[in-house]
Amino acid sequence: MSSNSRTAKQFVLLFSKGFAMGAADVVPGVSGGTIAFISGIYEELLGSIRAVNLHALKILKTEGVRAFWRAINGSFLLTLFAGIIASIASLARLVNIGLAQHPILVWSFFFGLIAASVIYIFRQLPGLRLQEWIGLWLGALVAMAIAFLPPLQVSDDLWVVFLSGALAICAMILPGISGSFILLLIGMYSIMIQAIADVNVPVLITFMLGCACGLLLFSRFLSWLLQRFHSPTIAVLTGFLSGSLLIVWPWKESLEVVINGKGQEVVLSHRLVLPGDYFELTGIAPQTWQAIGLMIIGALLVFGLEYLGDRSARGLTGSQQQRL
Repeated sequence: MSSNSRTAKQFVLLFSKGFAMGAADVVPGVSGGTIAFISGIYEELLGSIRAVNLHALKILKTEGVRAFWRAINGSFLLTLFAGIIASIASLARLVNIGLAQHPILVWSFFFGLIAASVIYIFRQLPGLRLQEWIGLWLGALVAMAIAFLPPLQVSDDLWVVFLSGALAICAMILPGISGSFILLLIGMYSIMIQAIADVNVPVLITFMLGCACGLLLFSRFLSWLLQRFHSPTIAVLTGFLSGSLLIVWPWKESLEVVINGKGQEVVLSHRLVLPGDYFELTGIAPQTWQAIGLMIIGALLVFGLEYLGDRSARGLTGSQQQRL
């Protein structure tokens, strides 16, 4: 639907869809792209992003701002991203508080989300040939290596923040992979949640600039990969998700901790432990049953979104057949 034909009520609905996408991308495992697909704006979103190109700049130069705005579907993009930003800004504080006060429960919820997402994306594979198996193992091994590497990559240097934004925003075009998962994988999730909660303007502006570049450049590359090498690409993404379960495992024993230049504790090494051993090793209650309950809730949320997405896809196919 063109932005010019939308009513005020429809713009409010579009803002709400953006808000839902932002809420999905705050937590690892739920994708804003999935929300866009379910709510029926996925294709328009991709088309609008692709419209921001050199041809659009030529229109801006020759025909003016109004023609350029129409060419890139500007009202659609502005309204949608306003909803996304408003959602992230309001929910990041809650996540930050949760990670500080109830880390086991928050990571348990994330674990359930990601575990269900592994199943969801795995089911997108048409078959398991040698190249798919290689992709699965490659993605899983990379994620597992990151899980146990010292967090040297964790930094709020602006160039790192810029690249993180460029990578994370690409998840918007991949239903099933969230931007928060990308940040989690590269060790930037806690940093960005804290930056949003503290309204760290330099970091946030740098991150948004990275997002803009990622949308314009990497999104096209990812689209090309999915068009040319769809099955191997999905296999690598599935492997990433599978390996990342080690990153979000709620019960970890810190083996080596140092204090960085900002007075913050940084865990250099850890090991995964079972809930039954966690209290003996750390003196902290494992909250086992609450954690399992939140894992189940997280998984059910993803499966519910998958169900709604399948219904939307069937409805779209049926309407197309009726028009034919």
